[in-house]
Amino acid sequence: MSNVAPARAAAFDILLAVERGTGHSDELLHQPNVERLSAPDRNLAMNLVMGTLRWQLALDARITPLLAKPKAQLDPLVHIALRLGAFQLLHLDRVPAYAAIGESVELAKSSGNRFAAGMVNAILRKIAARSEEKVSVKTTNSETLSHTFAHPQWMVERWVKNFGLQPTQAICEYNQQPAPLFVRLLAPDAELALQNDGIELAPSSFLSNVRRVVKGDVSASSALRKGWIRIQDEGSQLVAELAGNGHSILDTCAAPGGKTAILAERNPEATMTACDVSRRRLQQMQRLLNGFDQIQYVTVDVANRQWTPDFDLVLCDVPCSGTGTLARNPEIRHRLTEPDLKRQQKRQVDLVLSAMRAVKRDGRLLYSTCSLEPEENQAVLQECLRHSHFELVRLEKEIPRLEDAGILHAEGVQRLRESAMADGCLRTLPGIHGCDGFFAALLVRQH
Repeated sequence: MSNVAPARAAAFDILLAVERGTGHSDELLHQPNVERLSAPDRNLAMNLVMGTLRWQLALDARITPLLAKPKAQLDPLVHIALRLGAFQLLHLDRVPAYAAIGESVELAKSSGNRFAAGMVNAILRKIAARSEEKVSVKTTNSETLSHTFAHPQWMVERWVKNFGLQPTQAICEYNQQPAPLFVRLLAPDAELALQNDGIELAPSSFLSNVRRVVKGDVSASSALRKGWIRIQDEGSQLVAELAGNGHSILDTCAAPGGKTAILAERNPEATMTACDVSRRRLQQMQRLLNGFDQIQYVTVDVANRQWTPDFDLVLCDVPCSGTGTLARNPEIRHRLTEPDLKRQQKRQVDLVLSAMRAVKRDGRLLYSTCSLEPEENQAVLQECLRHSHFELVRLEKEIPRLEDAGILHAEGVQRLRESAMADGCLRTLPGIHGCDGFFAALLVRQH
């Protein structure tokens, strides 16, 4: 593909791997071959990958009627070339149509189908000719929301039922934009160092030592090189702050380690055990957190371990569908099906019931997910409480502790109380709270 710009070639390879189920966009975008690209090419590759995945359903809706055989299954290479070209024509004003079409045609040639290039050229030219057509943005029901914002209809219908039409529209709109970048300030001079590097910052929604990046390249900043900041979604940080304090702490599904780091920062005298089922991810986490000597790392499936009640604080941040992170992980919407939620729920219940056995009397367990779905949140909670000697502690009671410690800023306290609590649990919604969607519930062992 010597006639294709490096950014488009890289984006094509990543989208093909995602389509074939052999990789995830967030990991693939940090491969060495992408990291070696120039900064503008890296940014373009990321924009092409994430944008194409975000708008994939809408792109396919434009492409399919233009095919000679709309019901025929396209070669994945041809399909990716079409989607990539259509995304540039419909969503990137600064990319010339000739470049989007010409290089997509070159990419289609890699399929080996001698008719593919001509077909891609013809279809993309038709899309380019109609690119000024405005799609209706009326959002009177879940069907129009689904079409307008390129989300699966079953997913949108659930959100409308659970949250209402306007919050669901806000979630969908948020998911179609690049996810905001948050930095945790770990040193007194961190904010000034970022500003000196030309990075524009804004306050976060809740936490005093977190900033949202408005403009600038944090990855090239002196503050990141010196370890003065850590990049982590604010919702994820808020969950860890709600966990509280302990002398002996267990993090059951610890990788990639952001919440573990916060627990270690807040509990410097505690002994900590960080578990994960993946040895590779745990080793990556250990390298990231090499300054925290109090953490012991254990590769284990927590659900299958026979625990004794040795811990006064347990964090159970379980694997989940990730529907609260679609802005950051757009391909989830294409892989996830509604029946998957019940399968996730069974695994989550097994993890929590096992982790409960590790908690001392009067000890705390914080359960959390980055899911918006009740099967993975309230339903897991109810099932685990039925089979244990634990009680729910309403998280509103934790707000004064966080306020007194200066962890929450004044507006964050108000916002948390007014809109981010549901039945005593934390519930952040993308588009409403400006961060990923998280659920968290605090449980205390009675006897």
